[in-house]
Parts: sequence; structure tokens; C-alpha cells
Amino acid sequence: MSRDIATFAGGCFWCMVKPFDEQPGIESVVSGYTGGHVENPTYQQVCSETTGHLEAVQISFDSDIYPYEKLVETYFTLIDPTDSGGQFFDRGESYTTAIFYHNEEQKAIAEDFKARLDQSGQFNQPIAVKILPAKTFYPAEEYHQHYYKKNPLHYERYSIGSGRAAFIEKHWGNRDE
Repeated sequence: MSRDIATFAGGCFWCMVKPFDEQPGIESVVSGYTGGHVENPTYQQVCSETTGHLEAVQISFDSDIYPYEKLVETYFTLIDPTDSGGQFFDRGESYTTAIFYHNEEQKAIAEDFKARLDQSGQFNQPIAVKILPAKTFYPAEEYHQHYYKKNPLHYERYSIGSGRAAFIEKHWGNRDE
């Protein structure tokens, strides 16, 4: 077994867990904060936009079953990759997008996918996702972990109400089929 770590920021971390959690080879998906300058930040601190952290998910996975390339592809289908100011109705630095690479191979894969998507013409604006070296990842408070399981109705309303579900359907099609 080849256990690896991937870290992605894609706006509200609630919406980033379920699509990864349901894939084969994914061992865990943890909601948290990364990229900032404050140790052990709280949700309230991160939301205040003073810590430099982004809401993110850290994924432990078996790359023999679900390779990093597939994680990156899945990640891009969960976000608006052209929005540099946040995601959907969540605005501000803590909701911006980034791929935090853990080694040079991850960096190369992320940069290649981003470049190909940018050149594909699928979006009429440049791809704004940052590709950054991984920093310390702080797990979020327990009530944020696997929110889609703990609060399924609120999670569904949030996904639809934020505009994320409609955007994904428009740009990537119905991925449940």
C-alpha cells in the first residue's frame, strides 16, 4: 500500500469532503486550515481573515488505488477555478482556492493539469487556483468534520444555495450518473 497525503483548498470545506470521501482508496478526509501564520487557529479566527489560512481538506489516500492525478481532476470539478476572490457566495481569502503540494511530483501534476485546463477553453477566464508548497495543516473543530453526514439537510441546502451545485452541473455535468 502506498499511503500519501494531498491538501486542497476549495472554498467552504464542508463541500470538499463528500466527493473525496466516497472514492475507493481514500483513507480519510479531514477538514481544516492551512497556509497561514497563526498556530492552531480557530474557525472564528480564520473567518476573521487575519490568520492567512484557507479552509482546506487534507486527504490520506492509497495512490495505487486512487492516484494523485485523479485527486487533482476531482478537485477541479468541485470548484470555480476562475474565481480568485472566494468560492460561490463565500468571499474572502479563507475561501480562495489552492493546491498545497507535498512533493515535486505533486507540484508538477497540479501545474500540468492547471495549464491544460487553462488552455482547453472550457472557461472564458484564466484559471486562478494557486499551487503552493504545503504548510502546517490544522484540523478544524470536530463539528466541521464530515459535516455532510452530521447535517445532511443543511449540507444539501448549502451546496444548492451557495451556487456550487449549479456551477458544477453547468461546467462538469451530473457526476452522480
